[in-house]
Amino acid sequence: MGDFANRVFGVVQRIPRGKVATYGQVARLIGAPRAARYVGYALRANPEPGTNLDSIPCHRVVFKDGRMATGFAFGGPDEQRKMLESEGVTFDEEGRVRLDAHLWNGHPEQETEDGLPLGPPPDFDWEAELAESPLHHCETRTRPRPDCRKR
Repeated sequence: MGDFANRVFGVVQRIPRGKVATYGQVARLIGAPRAARYVGYALRANPEPGTNLDSIPCHRVVFKDGRMATGFAFGGPDEQRKMLESEGVTFDEEGRVRLDAHLWNGHPEQETEDGLPLGPPPDFDWEAELAESPLHHCETRTRPRPDCRKR
């Protein structure tokens, strides 16, 4: 597969059981915010669909309104719904995923099974940490962040 598809697959593999992401959300997470349709094309060519740890669970990707893809490549929307229901995903009366309850926030779980953190805590102050870093360039930006402490 190409780089784009591999980035899509990498994000989709991180969507936890019981959660869903939208095509647009996956596109934003890989740095291609206007490529939601191409995310769908990549997932159609998914080489490892399923729910195993090493699979790419493309059934967890839905439209921005919670509808499932009518052309779900691995059995249609009824099969996609069954797979999501088996993971605890619930639906509204129109058959759409209840995004208020199941939309993934895009962040990995806070800890691994052995208790090690996967990243900084949610309240970590990146601005303070990067203020002295050579990578921090607020003073040279045309629109610096208003909360920048370096200005």
